[in-house]
Amino acid sequence: MELRELLMQYEIENNLNHIEMAEKVGVSFSTYYRWMRGESTKLKKTTINKLNELLDCDVEIVIEENNRIKPILGKVKAGYDFYAQEDIEGYVEVGKADASKGDYFLRVVGNSMIDKYIFPDDLVYVEQTNNINDNEIAVILINDEVTIKTIRFKDNNIILEPANNDYETKIFTPQDVIDNNLTIIGRVRYIRRDII
Repeated sequence: MELRELLMQYEIENNLNHIEMAEKVGVSFSTYYRWMRGESTKLKKTTINKLNELLDCDVEIVIEENNRIKPILGKVKAGYDFYAQEDIEGYVEVGKADASKGDYFLRVVGNSMIDKYIFPDDLVYVEQTNNINDNEIAVILINDEVTIKTIRFKDNNIILEPANNDYETKIFTPQDVIDNNLTIIGRVRYIRRDII
């Protein structure tokens, strides 16, 4: 059961609305509303203690268990010319240690990253962030195209480097970044491969 389901159940049983419930828990309505939408479950220890008492359960366990189920959001091209499409394919349960390291999985299409051992049909576990270090494998949105490449920064340019000699390295000047709506959307944390 998710935190929002527990909160909704408590509201119904005690004839409370969201505003009254937020006041009872001691958080702002906007924070409470984010909980109800499933957008935020990072809570202060004092808030967790209050919720534990109010809901008569261990809220940290509820949040932790729910946080371990990650969606497979769609496909990402290990190549170029693949258009972004969010289409939830399923869900993967990750270990407790990995739950906070990433946000979702993408299925790999193409073979431009095979020398980094990223093959077609692999699942890449992605941390949603635009803060990437030089030489990390990133998920990049270029116009409507989504791709994974090793990213490099040199002389104010962004360089997208494949790990397969059949593909070309692409260099984006600051103006190219603007013209192509280039956005870094994530960091690849690890690859999951199912052996049949």
